[in-house]
Amino acid sequence: MENLEKITRLVCQVAREAGSYIKKERACFSVEKVERKHAHDYVSYVDKGSEKMIVSRLREIMPEAGFITEEGTTKDDVSAINHQPSDFFWVVDPLDGTTNFIHGFAPFAVSIALCKGREIVSGVVYEIVSDECFYAWKGGGAYCEMRNEKGEMRDVKSLKVGTSGINDALLCLQLPYNSDAYKPVITRLINHFYGNVGSIRMIGSAAIALCFVAAGRLDGYAERYIGQWDFMAGALIVMEAGGRVTNYAGDTFFMEGDSVIATNGVIHQDLFNVIEGYE
Repeated sequence: MENLEKITRLVCQVAREAGSYIKKERACFSVEKVERKHAHDYVSYVDKGSEKMIVSRLREIMPEAGFITEEGTTKDDVSAINHQPSDFFWVVDPLDGTTNFIHGFAPFAVSIALCKGREIVSGVVYEIVSDECFYAWKGGGAYCEMRNEKGEMRDVKSLKVGTSGINDALLCLQLPYNSDAYKPVITRLINHFYGNVGSIRMIGSAAIALCFVAAGRLDGYAERYIGQWDFMAGALIVMEAGGRVTNYAGDTFFMEGDSVIATNGVIHQDLFNVIEGYE
């Protein structure tokens, strides 16, 4: 297998470059340039520009790899279902949290995962506003890197999930765009957990919610009706930080689905018990 640590560090550079472009564009961004993909689901030239930049740079790192991209700007996108066990492919979200970005509301991020067959082998999530780069490679642990204004390394922290039980847990229960289908689930979750856990948050970025679980800032996160590009990189970061990730059916193979439960492991069953039956 390729040198995953080296690849991951190169991808961190790619994510930071895309993040610099996004941050620059945000300073002069106009909501008039926003397109509507579906109801309340937006895209802008910034998403597309970031994706093209990322794809170009990733091709330099691994020319043989295919792509799954949110905005579909490549002509060689693959399906995770059609890959061979030896195939490498990138899963790219060029701007996770587009609605946050449009409103200038943090967080929003770049998310890049590298998969081999049915495994996620490398993951990078760069949160643009806080300038935090979360990353992991299979078997290598999970980390968060921060740099100063000159681009010099300021700090690197190993990530480890928290240990809170459900009574003290801080949960992130996101609100996907498919509101009609998800209302029964989110209503059930809030009714069950509100007042019975530490607190509940909604932050608007699946990739960052996963990284916050890995960093112990959140104890659990759940969301459905999301794309593979939203969760692939963050899921590996959670697992390498000692957490647990499944889909809404409780399966540990979640790559081809649209649902994720990620926790510190301690509260996973508590969260799953309330979600069970809604896959």
